[in-house]
Amino acid sequence: MVPRLQTATAEDAERIRVLLELSGLPTSDLTASKPEFIVAYEHAELIGAGALQRFAAVALLRSVAVAPHRRASGLGRLIVQELERRARAADVTQLVLLTQAARRFFERQGYRAIERQSVPQAVQASEEFRSLCPTSATCMAKTLIRP
Repeated sequence: MVPRLQTATAEDAERIRVLLELSGLPTSDLTASKPEFIVAYEHAELIGAGALQRFAAVALLRSVAVAPHRRASGLGRLIVQELERRARAADVTQLVLLTQAARRFFERQGYRAIERQSVPQAVQASEEFRSLCPTSATCMAKTLIRP
């Protein structure tokens, strides 16, 4: 069965938090930073999530997580593609992310490692950049081209 991707609602918040924590991703800033989440459901089970945190024409791609039993199934790729589609529709021209464990996954999606200091100041000021992700995390970016 193909998972159903949809915009997250308030009812999804606790399930998203649990999935992110299970995946070792930060959750402490979710209320304050208000990232725009999408969720993947199979039947009534939340099996994936990901979010955009927008800063004008640049957005932080964050909190991409897939339930352990669905990893390596292509679901992460589908979530990233949907977030990229939504970013393009919102006139975002560049996506930036930080990762500790998924560099190869994001490279396969067209992201390239960049210097953390080259990221726009507004993104650098986000809690994710300032304190949640360690300086050892790889900073990556992808330029979005409208179809």
